[in-house]
Amino acid sequence: MTKTISRGFAVLLAFGAGLTMAAVFAIILANSLMRYTVGTSLQWGEKLPIYLTVYGVMIGTALAYLEDRHVRFTLVVDLLGAKIRHVLLIVVDLVMIVSGGLLAYAGWQFAERGGQLSASSLRSFARSLAEATGIDGLAIFGKLYPYQLAMAVGGTLVAIAAIMKLLERLTAPASREPRTSASLEDTQL
Repeated sequence: MTKTISRGFAVLLAFGAGLTMAAVFAIILANSLMRYTVGTSLQWGEKLPIYLTVYGVMIGTALAYLEDRHVRFTLVVDLLGAKIRHVLLIVVDLVMIVSGGLLAYAGWQFAERGGQLSASSLRSFARSLAEATGIDGLAIFGKLYPYQLAMAVGGTLVAIAAIMKLLERLTAPASREPRTSASLEDTQL
């Protein structure tokens, strides 16, 4: 059951990270093509990719942790016995749960304090989007709040990923070798 939920969450995270990166690429491509063909570019096309990249990185960080493919110094860890390594990885998961929670809280506080400031390059885009659709709530995308909230979202996702990894480690036998992303067996040239 835990593996199925983790796999579903990993697919969701992979989709989210891929979608944000595809949107960044599409916006930059469209802006570049417009600049060189029409002579002007989208005003919001300069800042929105930056904000989307932060979301993509935060989602990708949670995915990397969930799949145990994050940067890790394995030199010492690989020298430890299986049981000690298992306990150490459980402690790391607990630290990541706390760290993710603190990041989520700090991100929330950051968004609350400065979120009402306008994102000048996005303000007119958000206003026109709200007018075109008739959905007044879309005007929020002209403020910094949804973009500053990326840290809170990222911290929450990392904490959830760490909880899932912890549950997986607690149900797995201690003798299993951890899969390291830098192992030579996984590398295909």
